[in-house]
Amino acid sequence: MPIYEYRCESCAGKFEVLTRFAERDKAQVCPTCESTRTRVLVSSFASLTAGESSASDFASESSGGGGCCGGACGSCGSSPN
Repeated sequence: MPIYEYRCESCAGKFEVLTRFAERDKAQVCPTCESTRTRVLVSSFASLTAGESSASDFASESSGGGGCCGGACGSCGSSPN
């Protein structure tokens, strides 16, 4: 089951709920104010498998494609060789 992030429209609080995909759009109860005026948010996520480096390992490497694909994505400031 995935974890979904919600925002309460009554108190502007954010919280997470472990629920099935089919039930993600149902109103959830805010743990702060107990309102059911909640909306599911679009969340980003990261995934690492065993043996992979973390994102912080890539940030410290020099340009030249050491930790990225070598493209001009702008995240590391490097440009294609």
